[in-house]
Amino acid sequence: MPDEPAPQTFARLPSARLDDLRAAKVAIIGAANGSPYEAGRESHAAAAPAALRAASAAFTLRHFDFDLDGPLLDAEGEGSGIVDCGDVPTDPADPAGNRARISDAVRTILAAGAAPLVLGGDDSVPIPVLQAFESQGPITILQIDAHVDWGDVIQGNGLGYGSPMRRASEMPWVSGMVQVGIRGLGSGTPDQIADARAWGSRIVTMRDFRRMGIEGALALVPAGGDVFVTIDVDGFDLAIMPAVNAPTPGGLFYQDVIELIHGVSDRARICGCSLVELVPEKDPGGLSALTAARVACTVAALMRVL
Repeated sequence: MPDEPAPQTFARLPSARLDDLRAAKVAIIGAANGSPYEAGRESHAAAAPAALRAASAAFTLRHFDFDLDGPLLDAEGEGSGIVDCGDVPTDPADPAGNRARISDAVRTILAAGAAPLVLGGDDSVPIPVLQAFESQGPITILQIDAHVDWGDVIQGNGLGYGSPMRRASEMPWVSGMVQVGIRGLGSGTPDQIADARAWGSRIVTMRDFRRMGIEGALALVPAGGDVFVTIDVDGFDLAIMPAVNAPTPGGLFYQDVIELIHGVSDRARICGCSLVELVPEKDPGGLSALTAARVACTVAALMRVL
C-alpha cells in the first residue's frame, strides 16, 4: 500500500508536532470551527485553513519579498523558525470541545516560547485563542474588521462570531483594544457600540482612518507592550476581498493592512495572530485566499523576529 502524501503545509514550511516545538518561533495551526450559531452545521469559513494553505503553496520564500524587505527563508530554504502544526480537530456539533482544543493548542505553543498564528475558521475562533493568553498578559488587541463584534448573546449563543471582542473585554489580561476598519451596517445595535466605547475600545472607523492615516491609528496602540492582531478579512475592501460572509464596501486595502502590521511590529511585540472569515466557496479564482495568505505570511515573518 503506497504511503499517503504528507499534508500540505502553509507556504510549504516545515511541519511540526505541538509536542515538539523546540526550534519554533512561530507555530501555525488551523481551526475550522469555533462556536456555531447552528449546532452541527459547518462554519461558513470551515474550508478556509485548507484554502489558505493551498493559496500559499505558490509562494517562493527564498525570493526577495518586498513586503518584508528581504526573503523569508535563507538560500538553503532554512532558518525561518516558522512551522505548521496542522489543524486542531473541530466538530460543529461540539462547540465546547472545539474551544477547549483550540485553547489547549495555543497554550502549548505559548509554553514552548513560540507565537501562534491561527488560521480560521469563523470569527468565534479568536475567543478560545485569546482565552489561552491568561498567563501572558497584559495584551492589547488590534482588530482589523468591518464590525466591532461586541454582541453579548446572539441566538442564545454568547460565544459566536458576533461576540469575540465583547468576550475579550471580559478577560482580565486584555488591557486595551484598537478596532480598525469599522464601517457600514452589521456591527449591531447602538448599545453595543456604546458598551465598546465605555469599556475603552478605540474604534477607528474607515472615515476616521482616511482622515487620521496609518500613523494616527498606530498611535493608539501602546508602545512597548504585547499586541495580539486579529484579522477578520471583511476588514478589507470588498473590491479585493469579496469572499467574505458580510461584504461591506469602503474597507482597507492590502497595503493599508501591511503598513498597519509593520507599524505595530515597530512599536510593540506581536504576540499572536488570528486570521478568520474567509469563505472559499465565494472565491472561485482563489484571489481572496491569495491576498489573505500573503498577509498571514507577513505577520508570521514579523512575529518570528521578536
